[in-house]
Amino acid sequence: MDGIGPSRLSITFCGLVLALLGGCGTIPERDVNDVGAPIPSAWTATTSPQEAVSEHWVETFADATLSALVSEALASNYDLKAAAARVEAARQQARIDGAGRWPQLYFAPGYERAQVRSAGFGSTEFGAFEALFSLDWELDVWGRIRAFQQASVSEAVATEADFHAARLSLAARTAQVYFELAEAKLQAEVAEQSIRDRRTIVELVRGRFTRGLTRGLDLRLALTDLANAEAQLAEARNRVQAVTRLLEVLLGRYPAADLTMTASLPDPPAPLSAGVPSELLGRRPDVIAAFERLRAADFRLESAEKALLPRIALTASGGTRSPALTELVDPRAAIWNVAMGFLQPLFTGGRIRGEIRLNRALTEEALNRYKNTALNAFREVEQSLAAEEWLREQEQALREAVEQTEASQKLAIYSYRHGFIEILTLLDSYRSTLNAQSAHLAIKRQLLNNRIGLYLALGGEA
Repeated sequence: MDGIGPSRLSITFCGLVLALLGGCGTIPERDVNDVGAPIPSAWTATTSPQEAVSEHWVETFADATLSALVSEALASNYDLKAAAARVEAARQQARIDGAGRWPQLYFAPGYERAQVRSAGFGSTEFGAFEALFSLDWELDVWGRIRAFQQASVSEAVATEADFHAARLSLAARTAQVYFELAEAKLQAEVAEQSIRDRRTIVELVRGRFTRGLTRGLDLRLALTDLANAEAQLAEARNRVQAVTRLLEVLLGRYPAADLTMTASLPDPPAPLSAGVPSELLGRRPDVIAAFERLRAADFRLESAEKALLPRIALTASGGTRSPALTELVDPRAAIWNVAMGFLQPLFTGGRIRGEIRLNRALTEEALNRYKNTALNAFREVEQSLAAEEWLREQEQALREAVEQTEASQKLAIYSYRHGFIEILTLLDSYRSTLNAQSAHLAIKRQLLNNRIGLYLALGGEA
């Protein structure tokens, strides 16, 4: 039988490589607008003109204290510092994963001293200096290592987007807690005023009771109402200290509840034009992170598929050895060897094929996760835009309710003095005023929080 000649061996090898390359596809082209559903040209929850969201949304509230606290949180919050450290770790991991594309060169100088004993001849000692080097280099002919490195680069980009998302979320959370604290303090002030009003009622009823103009039951009911108001004040003050400590932790301070600030809720900014939906995909950090993780999954799949191809490795070693240190630099004393080899996987127990199928499944997961993240981003914007309209209507209605209850309270105290109404009607008018004022403060904060949520949903800069 004739042997296989060099030409036939080359043809066979090339055919094997081409067959393997045919099974190793390149990464697909990804479109950020492919979110599994058509993207409308305008938001459905608003009919206002569409334009880009304003930069630095914190400044739109025109509150110097808020701006200062947000800046402090962004500079001092420890969760944000941990997120920044994760970005640096991801960048260095990408550097590590790409190191295999370059030659790995090692140098090992040393000195050896030994003693040799011979029967009848005593012992002989000798020493030698040595300078050895070695080189290993896998030639990344098919781009397997490059794809693995690119996956880490995309992961690093995603981690950096996570950091920007964390930064935006921290600014929004700080602003929301700031307004929550302002509302809590205003609620405490409302409760304090309510107690003063209740004491006035108690004195009024006690005076009438002393003169025999009313029953003891009326006085008991007025005192009970006063005690309930005092309990509400204690609850309001407890909320103030709890929210204060939460804000202090966000600022990186010790939670001592000694943060001082003026209690005020600003009017919400004018209605916001949210831009067009397609802009959101390039602005939201979490959407960017999800897309980059999809690209990282594509690169990992490419690297796994190219593990089927033969690896070409270059190795070299050499050095010198001499009893005299000065002779180490003599090139005539150096010895070296260089080798190049191929490594073609033939049977790995299904490991390589399993890794390919695993990465294919992870890519499918990343694709669906990106689509879900994008659709949720659209939902958050649409929901916040729609909520702002209803919250503004609710705030106007509650403002009217406050005005009406305050007017009815004055009429009720006049009517009770003249015996036109019972004590329960009088107490109910005061409770209605308290409830209306409290609800109005709550809806004002909710309207501000919704605006902050809209800025967060749009991916605006703090």
